[in-house]
Amino acid sequence: MTHGFSTRAIHSGQAFDPTTGAVVPPIYQSSTFVQDGIGGFRGGYEYARSANPTRDSLQTLLADLEGGSHAFSFASGLAAEDALLRSVLRPGSRIVMGNDVYGGTHRLVNRLHVPWGVVLETVEMTDLDAVRAAVRPGETAVLWVETPSNPLMKISDVTALAEIGHAAGALVVVDNTFASPYLQQPLALGADVVVHSTTKYIGGHSDVVGGAVVVRDDELADKVGFLQFGAGGVSAPMESWLTVRGIKTLGVRVDRHSSNAATIADALEGHAAIERVYYPGLASHPGHEIAARQMKAFGGMISVSLAAGPAAARRFAESTELFQLAESLGGVESLIGYPTEMTHASVRGTELEVPETVVRLSVGIEDVDDLLADVLQALDRVTA
Repeated sequence: MTHGFSTRAIHSGQAFDPTTGAVVPPIYQSSTFVQDGIGGFRGGYEYARSANPTRDSLQTLLADLEGGSHAFSFASGLAAEDALLRSVLRPGSRIVMGNDVYGGTHRLVNRLHVPWGVVLETVEMTDLDAVRAAVRPGETAVLWVETPSNPLMKISDVTALAEIGHAAGALVVVDNTFASPYLQQPLALGADVVVHSTTKYIGGHSDVVGGAVVVRDDELADKVGFLQFGAGGVSAPMESWLTVRGIKTLGVRVDRHSSNAATIADALEGHAAIERVYYPGLASHPGHEIAARQMKAFGGMISVSLAAGPAAARRFAESTELFQLAESLGGVESLIGYPTEMTHASVRGTELEVPETVVRLSVGIEDVDDLLADVLQALDRVTA
């Protein structure tokens, strides 16, 4: 019997403890494991860098929810991305990614991999003809897709991009952080790999940092698994346990994030202080139809451009009360940020530079009337 998403989120990889009957599996806070004689591993466990039961339960759960055959949990989203890229890139390899990806992802490739001989090219990922021109058969090793994108909320057609990438022999990777596996299933849409910052919606409570790689190919899984073991950027038992704890409520949380964000986006569209609202749930969004086709709902992330310019954007970001000024996103509490000097400061002066008029909202699960009142009072301060 195939169970629904939220049922699997609660039960997959989460069998009760057979010794005590504890409904919630314990945290295996151990660095090493006793062997039954030399090489006699109990359950395959030897040393916690190579494997740990708590991390294994998280990996089983992530693979199930994303429809993959293998998942690997890391200490951060960037550690996950780095392990994947080092598994598949070599000097001379080309990687094509969108011209508005998360600044940390671009920094990782541009500052760490490019000096070792990797060639990076950025392209407007919503322009399929531009992507076809950029992806070179026999040269492009990775086509990196982020949808919705951070922070301009662009929507890329995963199925169409997977076809383009595969025709050129490229591995198609989708960063599914903004959508989460609850809203979007990139592997089912044709992608080869999904990556996450599990810090965000998957963890969901702003109390854990982590990342994940989910794959369907056994050979690629062996490569990523070796990098996880050999380089050692693994998630620790407590972080793994907290992430599993967060996943159990992923469906109900993201439903609330999405409904709250839709209400706020509708209210902001047409507001005198707002030049543009970036939210794929709006019919005016250029990617709305694609998002409606490949996502269950439109998520909790909104970006807005302030009509009065950069100073107004900064003032707005510093004037909310319930929306706290902080990095990150996807937690139960609402956050606000000024990307050009916060999350995307590393790409200022490049093609990926975020306009200085843009403010990003991570809409939480508080009462929506309170959140909307907070945003509107902050805009009143800007226009006063």
